[in-house]
Amino acid sequence: MKIKSKVVYWIILVLSSVFIGLINGFFGGGGGMVTVPLLEEILNIDNKKSHATAMLIIFPLSLISAITYALNTKINYIDVLYTSIGVLVGGILGALLLKRLNNKVVRIIFIFVMLSAGIKILI
Repeated sequence: MKIKSKVVYWIILVLSSVFIGLINGFFGGGGGMVTVPLLEEILNIDNKKSHATAMLIIFPLSLISAITYALNTKINYIDVLYTSIGVLVGGILGALLLKRLNNKVVRIIFIFVMLSAGIKILI
C-alpha cells in the first residue's frame, strides 16, 4: 500500500503502533504478528528487514509488559528462568537463520506460523 499523504501515513502509523502495544500488553506477546505486516504494507520494508525490525520494536515493548506483569501478578520465577534459557537459545538461532534464508522462505515460514496460531486458537 502506498500512502500519498504524509498526514494520513503518520496517523495510520501511530494508530497501528498503539494497536501493537495493546496486543502485546494484553496477551503478553504477539505484537510481532501485527508488526511485520504493518512494516511491509505501510512502510514498504522488505520481508527480512520487517522481521528484524519487528524484533527490535517488540523487545522493549515485551520488557515493559513483563515488568508490568511481574509487579501485578504472581509469577513462578523458576519457570521464567528455564523458559528464558530456551527462548534465548531459540532467539539467537532464529536471528542467525533469518540472516541466511531468502525472503520467500521467510514469508512461507511466517505464513505457516500465523496459520498454525490461528488454527490453534480456533480448536
